[in-house]
Amino acid sequence: MKNKASLKNKIYRKIHWFIFKHIKPKNEWYPAFRHGMKYAMKHGKNINEIVSDNRDVKEVYITQIPNEGAGIGHQMANYIGGYHYSRIFGASHAYVPFKDTVWDRFLGFGEKEVKLSELREKGYKVRRLPYFDEQKNYAMIRNIVDSYSGEKVVLLTELDQFYPAQYEEIPHIKEKFESSSSRKNDRLIFSQDEYNVAVHIRRGDIVQNSDEKTDALTKRWLDMDYYEGIVKKLVNEYKGIKPIHLYIFSQGKPDEYALFNKYGKVTLCMDMSAMDSFLHMVRADVLVTSKSSFSYKPALLSDGIRIVPSGFWHGYPDDEKWKIVEL
Repeated sequence: MKNKASLKNKIYRKIHWFIFKHIKPKNEWYPAFRHGMKYAMKHGKNINEIVSDNRDVKEVYITQIPNEGAGIGHQMANYIGGYHYSRIFGASHAYVPFKDTVWDRFLGFGEKEVKLSELREKGYKVRRLPYFDEQKNYAMIRNIVDSYSGEKVVLLTELDQFYPAQYEEIPHIKEKFESSSSRKNDRLIFSQDEYNVAVHIRRGDIVQNSDEKTDALTKRWLDMDYYEGIVKKLVNEYKGIKPIHLYIFSQGKPDEYALFNKYGKVTLCMDMSAMDSFLHMVRADVLVTSKSSFSYKPALLSDGIRIVPSGFWHGYPDDEKWKIVEL
């Protein structure tokens, strides 16, 4: 479920997308950023080589601004990326709220965190980092952070700076979620006498834009055979233990999902709110995800079994509770 971005934000993202699609930054361009010039003047060293471990970056913050035109799963990826980069580069993390702050409260994000707006009010400078590859450009970004040693500055990662291994930050986001004051308001329709299986079938945005036969849409589609095959296997594995209850999270007409009726009890959660859907996916005994950040993020927070498709753009941990289905 996407937010409606402001016109200013839409224009900015369109221009940004065009520039970085047609003029992709090369590694040798990075010194042209003022960070590179600043670092060279301060240390007289190559920005791509780590100089020392003597650092004073307690006043340096890193953050990533959530893409306000994207869905909540995408915006969570922005938050997680900003937190991750602040952690690995030894800086502090500055929090930027989501456009719909109800999600902040639901997820526990922002609680006991320093906000970017607060730092601005305190006179912190704001500077932008270039796009980077964490593996290839670690030394360069760390040196940029170090070049602001002793200064009060917030470094913004570029728009949607990609961070694929989001599972590395499960401890942080899980602690935020579970300790949120919103947990006291959680209400589930699950039964403890049943094996509750949440199945997220991504259809809405793909079907609505089905005339646009783009690679972006194609790579998000999974046939109904994929989901049915998983459900059939689950029914066989858990037969005689507990009755399986399928909860389908998707969009469309009920008869499109009638094929699941032969496998047991089925509840179609088409009218459930996005927040309640998210919560039920987190708390399910088994979560079957689609190629979607909206079900991938609950998988990160879940304690149950996660059955996930191969080839997704975010990675999966090497964990027995994560079952990867090869496509």
